[in-house]
Amino acid sequence: MRFYDPTNVYLEKNCVQNHKKELLSLGTRAFIITGRHSAKINGSLDDVLAVLNEASVPYSIFDEIEENPSVETVARAAEIGKEFQADFVIGIGGGSPMDASKAIALLIANPKETSDCFYVAKDLKALPVVAIPTTCGTGSEVTAVSVLTRHHLKTKKSIAYKIFPELSLIDGKYLAKASQKILISTSVDALAHLAESYLSTSANLYNRMFSEYGLKLWKDVIPVLSSEKEPDEEMYEKMMLVSTIAGMAIAQTGTSLPHALSYRITYTYGVAHGKACGIFLAAYMKEYAKNCPEDIEHMLSLLGFDSLEAFGSFLQDLLGTVPYSRYEL
Repeated sequence: MRFYDPTNVYLEKNCVQNHKKELLSLGTRAFIITGRHSAKINGSLDDVLAVLNEASVPYSIFDEIEENPSVETVARAAEIGKEFQADFVIGIGGGSPMDASKAIALLIANPKETSDCFYVAKDLKALPVVAIPTTCGTGSEVTAVSVLTRHHLKTKKSIAYKIFPELSLIDGKYLAKASQKILISTSVDALAHLAESYLSTSANLYNRMFSEYGLKLWKDVIPVLSSEKEPDEEMYEKMMLVSTIAGMAIAQTGTSLPHALSYRITYTYGVAHGKACGIFLAAYMKEYAKNCPEDIEHMLSLLGFDSLEAFGSFLQDLLGTVPYSRYEL
């Protein structure tokens, strides 16, 4: 068995301020990667800027990362980072800014390379990356994966490089400004990570340990996702913990069929990533149960469902449906 996750992870209130020493140790010129709005609204960007300003560390901000970031956007950002002479990258947001920050860090560290290198394995290293998640599903803060949109192929695909963040600073307070829609979609993404890792052909004791713990925690999140309970500070922290634990699980195994199917759904129909994974999850588990029903029964018991049908109905009620053409897929 093998377990590997080199990221230095902290999860606590006021995490960025509490661990500013570790953040500042990674470089002297910071390139901050975010989306257009959320990092400004939830306070995460202000927290990072306060630390950098206090230490008089120069920084540049690229705040144009779109949902499901494209190779083209990443390449454009990297050119700005090269000109700024950044020596470390800080990704703030959901999976899109964090995934983008890894690919951007790779291009900045290798100025002679173009984005063509993303899908051709070479012996390339990236700048140090700090990951600060503000949603509760991606797990990118503890994985080496960077998934980018490839418009010419009309889909998304992981780059050929494994780039773990050097440091991840996780604070549940950033979820307080997230919409219910985002909480649901990203939490279901974490659920898919837990399930796909647990059922993976590469599964072993270590990743299943994470999946089992994460599934137990996910059960506690259900009342918030179903709008039966208002989230509080403790629940936000638990939702972040589920995401991180799920990320640690897939860091060992990768994802499986629901994620693979989701990419075209997201690209073609603009369906949020977590929802696109979630709509396939019950059917995927049903097929798996034909050969190993005890695994599915165990997972359902951890989640608090007495049958796969009940689990599937819950997900459909939570996510709704996605109409699609068999031909288009």
